[in-house]
Amino acid sequence: MASKSEMLDLTYLKDKRTEVDRLLDLYLPPVSKYPYRLHEAMRYSVLAGGKRIRPILALTAYEACGGNNPAIIGPASCALEIVHTYSLIHDDLPCMDDDDLRRGRPTLHKKFDEATAVLAGDALHVLSFKLMAQSGSIKVVHELADAIGTGGMLGGQMADVEAEGKENTIDQIRFIHSHKTGALLRGSARIGAILANCDDSELARITDYGEKIGLAFQIIDDVLDVEGEQDKLGKKVGSDSRNQKATYPAVVGIERARKEAHQLLADAIDISQSLNGNGERFVLIAKFIGQRDS
Repeated sequence: MASKSEMLDLTYLKDKRTEVDRLLDLYLPPVSKYPYRLHEAMRYSVLAGGKRIRPILALTAYEACGGNNPAIIGPASCALEIVHTYSLIHDDLPCMDDDDLRRGRPTLHKKFDEATAVLAGDALHVLSFKLMAQSGSIKVVHELADAIGTGGMLGGQMADVEAEGKENTIDQIRFIHSHKTGALLRGSARIGAILANCDDSELARITDYGEKIGLAFQIIDDVLDVEGEQDKLGKKVGSDSRNQKATYPAVVGIERARKEAHQLLADAIDISQSLNGNGERFVLIAKFIGQRDS
């Protein structure tokens, strides 16, 4: 992971996050429109804050590959944050992780109720595909479906559920992490590049970059669940251990987990430096992931 002593200029990330937040507010249905409670619940979760890494990855890849049409990349980038939020809502439900806090606030099913949480997640899932379709590209609609389907996020989630309370190998953990978390991060970078008509060789490098940071992101998440601070994380620390989750620290220990995350991010930075445009922004994203404490 990146050195805590290295001060990053986060202006680019802050500016992009502000842009994404503005668009999310625009694309989400207003609470003044019926069904009011459902729309309120959708907005409660999506607009609760967050790093917005997935849409920022898509925006960065799009710009790096020469894209310049906000009407295409704006809805597509927000679709990624919306589908990510849907996954968090369902992940927090009592039938899954049964979490009480998310981003420093009560989880959706605690704030409203379980039925509303399920429906809000479903509604966000639908909205994400509607927004992605506005790009006019069937390729990125397929890309999103692949990233969150049984060969991606949902497959990783199922493997995660099956692994609870069992002894797991490092290969099993890597499978869970690279699918449950990594697939959507990789897909986010790919979607931005595809919408900019990126050439095959550049797309391959961006894909490799996305895979590296995707796995590193979840390993760091595992580490933070052990030694992070609840006020910064916005959720309870130690929930993985209480739920007997399959994690890197549980299998290989904290030090090896940190070492592998560091190596993955170093590899991602090396890839960034081979990209044709805006490579420094990909470096910034990798270093930010390495330094995050929430």
